[in-house]
Amino acid sequence: MAVCILLRHGRTRANADGLLAGWTPGLGLDEVGAEQARTVGARLASTPLAAIVSSPLQRCAETAAAVLAAQPADRAVARHTEERLGEARYGAWTGRPLSELAEEPLWRAVQDQPSTVSFPADDDFAHESMSDMAGRAVTAVTEWDARIEAGHGPAAVWVAVSHGDVIKAILADALATRLDDFQRIVVDPASLSLVHRTSTRPFVLRTNDTSSDPVDLSGLVARVTAEGASGDADVGGGAGAAGGTAGEKT
Repeated sequence: MAVCILLRHGRTRANADGLLAGWTPGLGLDEVGAEQARTVGARLASTPLAAIVSSPLQRCAETAAAVLAAQPADRAVARHTEERLGEARYGAWTGRPLSELAEEPLWRAVQDQPSTVSFPADDDFAHESMSDMAGRAVTAVTEWDARIEAGHGPAAVWVAVSHGDVIKAILADALATRLDDFQRIVVDPASLSLVHRTSTRPFVLRTNDTSSDPVDLSGLVARVTAEGASGDADVGGGAGAAGGTAGEKT
């Protein structure tokens, strides 16, 4: 399969103020978030991207735009919007302070047993279960992986711009971790996590990377292009890939 870079949007004022943004409309990046987006765009400028696929929410669209703007002018990068990469639908929790929500009985279940949680209904905002959110997100990434590979080859690299809980759910699935344990995973604003799915298993190549270093996947791309990905892991850890991070035996 293609190589997926999971990118969380940059910081928003809601993040800074401790509010649960959810599907609140008109919520873009704040000054810090805009700079984070420019930085991550610069980090990915040397990585040939086949596509950028974004949640429809404004904060993700702005982050995706910054990544696209940093790509060389002679590189054609398709941009798509994917509803299933949108934020969890928190219903009546939307827009409320996290400090308030932490006092509610449901908070404990969100922390310890998220697979059992369905967010409360609301007149203004849709609600869903955490399991439904995880299911749609994993399905979306899996389908886009196949679509990108079909159009660009097995070593194609694409970016999925999404949200903290959504990316955590995708990573938990790739790590074969129960949704009830997904709170162990940290996904900061503007962080990069990399997953390469093969016919045998997904390989998680990187998580919560918030450095300023360029992302160099040339070694991994060269290996997959030349040899294909068997899905077998290097026993003992292997030597990695020169010029990039590898995670599988090819």
